[in-house]
Amino acid sequence: MPLLFTPFKIGEVEIKNRIVMPPMCMYKAKDDNGMPRCFHKLHYAARSLGGVGLIIVEATAVEPRGRITHNDLGLWSDEQIEDHAKLVKDSSKYGAKMAIQLAHAGRKSTCDSEPIAPSALKFSDEYKTPKEMSLDDINLIKAKFVEAALRAQKAGYDIIEIHAAHGYLISEFLSPGINKRSDKYGGSFENRTRLLKEILTEVKAAVDIPVGVRISAQSFVKDDWSLADSVKLAVELEKLGAAFIHVSSGGFFEKVDFMPRLVPLYQCSYAKAIKEAVNIPVIAVGLITTASEGEALLLGEVCDGVAYGRELLRNPNFAQLAMKELGVSELIEKPYRRAFN
Repeated sequence: MPLLFTPFKIGEVEIKNRIVMPPMCMYKAKDDNGMPRCFHKLHYAARSLGGVGLIIVEATAVEPRGRITHNDLGLWSDEQIEDHAKLVKDSSKYGAKMAIQLAHAGRKSTCDSEPIAPSALKFSDEYKTPKEMSLDDINLIKAKFVEAALRAQKAGYDIIEIHAAHGYLISEFLSPGINKRSDKYGGSFENRTRLLKEILTEVKAAVDIPVGVRISAQSFVKDDWSLADSVKLAVELEKLGAAFIHVSSGGFFEKVDFMPRLVPLYQCSYAKAIKEAVNIPVIAVGLITTASEGEALLLGEVCDGVAYGRELLRNPNFAQLAMKELGVSELIEKPYRRAFN
């Protein structure tokens, strides 16, 4: 059996194969209410029917001012649970396990409300200057993540992913170039990682489903957040009970000092470095588009799950094409097999 189609576990949740749909914002929520629509239910269910093992629903805000845009999904209200539950039911019936990424945009919110951040530094001239968070603000945000996690569990999600990547709120605390605080949430590595570790600990204590973290392995700015920092953080997150680490990169700053070439697999070396340091599953992402690339990553012990982002936007049935390519056509949904003969 090709490794791409062997099961793996996140916590106690068994996932039928190693094809992962990473969270990708659709900006399709309507009327400022943050609720999933028919679009979302069809969008995710189609990928489940197409054979994806794990679907991670797009960044879902824990409070209204935590949205990237007015059209983001949310789980800040009990009124949103029912529509999320329908999304989970519609998708999981076809075999995918369902995760949700809980998020806060921080200084990268474009909504009408005043954004918040560890320090009053705006992302760029196109964004507002955020309010520097007080300790009360920090405690409130921790509570918001816990409340949203409880709603996610009630809606039937199998797994929770905490969004600590791409320059949004939690990752803003990680970066010394963004986080200029002088209290216990700023300065040292220990202080800058405190908020993420507290959110992980408090969410895990509140729910009975696995909780993992998505990180940006590099900020691409000199003397800022680095791969070495990410490896160190991943080890600490594992000790705190993180069920998996999902490895991306960038997004912290408008202007950077260096960037890798945007070629296939360009971020996968970061996942490998983290996998070598932890014993929990690691998900790799970054312009991975073919079955053979995913198989090679697994054979090379780069990761445990392979996230196909743009490819799954282009082709909801990518997993079935991969089954054909890797010689396991018997796994294709029976009604569709004639198309792959």
